[in-house]
Amino acid sequence: MKPLPHTHSCFVCGESNPKGLNLRSETDGKLVRSQFAFRSEHVGFKKTVHGGLTATLLDEIMTWACVVQSRRFAYCAELNVRYLLPVRPDQPLVATAELVTNRRGRLFEAKAELKDQNGTILATSTGKYLPLKDTDAAEMATDFLGDLASLLGPFVTPQT
Repeated sequence: MKPLPHTHSCFVCGESNPKGLNLRSETDGKLVRSQFAFRSEHVGFKKTVHGGLTATLLDEIMTWACVVQSRRFAYCAELNVRYLLPVRPDQPLVATAELVTNRRGRLFEAKAELKDQNGTILATSTGKYLPLKDTDAAEMATDFLGDLASLLGPFVTPQT
């Protein structure tokens, strides 16, 4: 598995965002995976991680699945999450995602799973993603750390 780039400011993967999740992801070129544990400040109801944060984690990993396979950044247009079991703070988790369908580069469909360390599925999701224009992707890329050019090509390399 190869580490994926991350940003300075993103709530999910930003290394300079003190309020964020600081998620790191990796890929084998098809599947995207993240290992993570929510913290106690991420709870909604007592001892249960807020469902919106679970959805955020799944959205992030599906976005990267689209990027890895299509070589384009994309925004979520539709997100469906099925919560099967409560997610607990400090519980080691593994999230995986993959691109299911690329509709001629105009719409991407992805799926993801969130499992505990025993392999029990806690949540599943599907999403539809719309690719960004190259100019918008190049602007967004200025916030990234890591080797975007090898993943996405030269158009995302920040200009100096």
